[in-house]
Amino acid sequence: MSWLIDSAYYIVPFIILLGILVFVHEFGHFLVARMCGVAVSEFSIGFGKKLWGRKDKSGTEWRIGAIPLGGYCKFLGDDDAASGTGDVSSLSEEDKKRAFSTQNPFKKLAIVVAGPAANYVFAILIFASIFFFLGKIDFPPVVGDIIKGGAAEAGGVLKGDRIISINGKQIKSFSQIAQEVAMHTGGDIKLEIKRHGEIIKKSFPLKTVPLTVEPKQTNPNRPLLGIRSINVVEVEDVDLSLWQSFSDATYEAWRITVVTLRGISQMITGQRSADEVGGIIRIAEMSGDITKTSGFIDFVAFMALLSINLGLINLFPIPLLDGGHVVIYTLEIVTRRELSDKIKEYIFKFGFLILIALMLFATYNDIVHIFNRWFS
Repeated sequence: MSWLIDSAYYIVPFIILLGILVFVHEFGHFLVARMCGVAVSEFSIGFGKKLWGRKDKSGTEWRIGAIPLGGYCKFLGDDDAASGTGDVSSLSEEDKKRAFSTQNPFKKLAIVVAGPAANYVFAILIFASIFFFLGKIDFPPVVGDIIKGGAAEAGGVLKGDRIISINGKQIKSFSQIAQEVAMHTGGDIKLEIKRHGEIIKKSFPLKTVPLTVEPKQTNPNRPLLGIRSINVVEVEDVDLSLWQSFSDATYEAWRITVVTLRGISQMITGQRSADEVGGIIRIAEMSGDITKTSGFIDFVAFMALLSINLGLINLFPIPLLDGGHVVIYTLEIVTRRELSDKIKEYIFKFGFLILIALMLFATYNDIVHIFNRWFS
């Protein structure tokens, strides 16, 4: 019975989380499509067999699929949910005007960008709401994991320790730890740690973390502390105006985007291990862990983080993703010529192979990660 309850902690939050993010993304496409006069034939959360469906007055069928791992917004005249090609010859003259494939590239571009944009707006609204009603959020200076072979392990730092100060400088957030470590000029680094209510003082030299367990740095010889943060946020009681809340929320979305792009760039250039690439299983694991050990704010903040990642990844110039469509429609605007359906078909088949390869790689990483978590 306990395993059933434990499974529910991971499955239910994951389905809720993914369902909300997919709805936000697809509703962005839907809303701008309707504003551009394009008819939407299907709006689906999930794939596969229809569990529930209802057609509204405008002719859109709203449906829930049996496989809750995504969704789509299918426009009138599309051959499939990817909106790659469409045969409108069987449509009436009136319906042809409302088909996606007959629109000018400016409208098509606006529609495909609207999905990722909706994810960003959603994340900013979440962060702004938290900042305005509760205060600023940040990762606390608590050790979530000890890197093997690092200075912290050798110095006796333990998982769950809260770092109070470094070299006499008070530490209030995890980001300050990296700043103070970077400012350390040599010799032993001095830490004040709170462990089970007791203040402990430690002094030990920093170490260069082995590259097999720690992503390469710009300067791989720079000594590090060798710790990772926990996936729990703390709320700092700060009174922010509505304008400041939205301003800080927008900056937070930008910061997460920059950090994510830097991480991906490091993976491409070999500076960071590709083992960090995760997929559906990793998301389910993280959402379950947060549900079990943290509060509602942590779950909502995690949702905002994933919403930004979903929007960003969809803007990558990979065929079948929104970013691939952006490249095609931008080319059509510049050249003032529409690509033939045959060329688009080859492009999207190539994109399909890329996505399948990425999904298989991410799933492999997820399985290895779960195996190591359970049996190491």
